[in-house]
Amino acid sequence: MITLSSADLNAWLVSFLWPLVRILALLAAAPVLGSAAIPARVKIGLGVFITLIIAPAIGPLPKIEPGSLEGLLVLGQQIIIGLAMGFAMRIVFSAVETAGEIAGLQMGLGFATFFSPRADGSTLVVGKFLGLLATLVFLSVNGHLLMLSVLAESFHVFPISAEPFSAGGWKLLAGWGGKIFEAGLGLALPVVTALLIVNLALGILTRAAPQLNIFAVGFPITLMVGIIALMLSLPYFIPVVEKLIEEGLGTMLDIARAASGNQTGILP
Repeated sequence: MITLSSADLNAWLVSFLWPLVRILALLAAAPVLGSAAIPARVKIGLGVFITLIIAPAIGPLPKIEPGSLEGLLVLGQQIIIGLAMGFAMRIVFSAVETAGEIAGLQMGLGFATFFSPRADGSTLVVGKFLGLLATLVFLSVNGHLLMLSVLAESFHVFPISAEPFSAGGWKLLAGWGGKIFEAGLGLALPVVTALLIVNLALGILTRAAPQLNIFAVGFPITLMVGIIALMLSLPYFIPVVEKLIEEGLGTMLDIARAASGNQTGILP
């Protein structure tokens, strides 16, 4: 007859529950896999499936009662580290959409917005287009699989324990957040530069011919030049997004490493 003690049940519960919480937190915050278009049941099922694969390779876990105060602190710790890692990768897509927002506003498409009830807001069409293009690039380079690989590695870099976080992880995440504006402006720079030249030319033309209706002539010219500049810059857009995805994956692991207090290998 097989008998199970409460200690055995707690050990089995802990070996599955805490990894599951970190994985579900990452899936909730990560791009593509955490999309609002994916049903919650699918996300939970995917999280359980990934946990069944990863959990046996994690190693021994601390003997802490899941319902105790210390166990709840470990649970909260896994939620925070999973959300932080997922947020680090989402910043890459936010940077791309910011580039589209900047380019769209300069092109005069500020009125052309795409309302998304799932996102509880509206997005400029150009930003939505570049976001979808970044998603295709992400899937084409197997970014979703690489992200799960980094997640599995994070359990070795930042093991499940009751040790408190190190401030280095949050500092690294805050610094990485600045990538939204840096990369966004860099991606939109070709379009912004072309439109700046057009606006300067229109300004000179207005001074030379004051009777010219600049509002009737300038808008179609600005829109046409902006679309052409965007089209010409797309071949150079994809390698930049691939580099951003690679940096995002590295930052995910660096955040887990810095949160554990191990600064080795972390880029400034």
